[in-house]
Amino acid sequence: MSFSMSAKAHYACLAMLELALRHDEDRPVALREITARHSIPQPFLVQILQQLKVAGYVTSTRGSQGGYRLSVDATAISLLDICDAIGCGDSEQSPESTDTTAEAQVLGATWRSASKAFRDVLASIRLEDLANDCSRADGAMFYI
Repeated sequence: MSFSMSAKAHYACLAMLELALRHDEDRPVALREITARHSIPQPFLVQILQQLKVAGYVTSTRGSQGGYRLSVDATAISLLDICDAIGCGDSEQSPESTDTTAEAQVLGATWRSASKAFRDVLASIRLEDLANDCSRADGAMFYI
């Protein structure tokens, strides 16, 4: 079933959220900062960020002061956009294509419906929404 969240999609969304939260900083966000904060394996994150760069969602700067920034406004990016950009879209073939029984067809229609609902939820959530939720949650934390 294609409506589960892969580790790759989770990491991509985490990295994009980190960039959205830090978009006002005067410098790009270093790869090592993202990997350290979110425990994402660096080679995996490099691959993910390259795909997001090709999709036009991030830009990179080389060098010791280099890193990554969002290249589009966080209001313009949904979680579904991020997942589709890294190839975690709904590409699996439904099981009913090989099953001819009524039960298999009904169950296949249920899986398609669940997958569509999952994609609809991801499409409705903007990166900015999550960044705002994180900012509110961080501001509400009580430190001793």
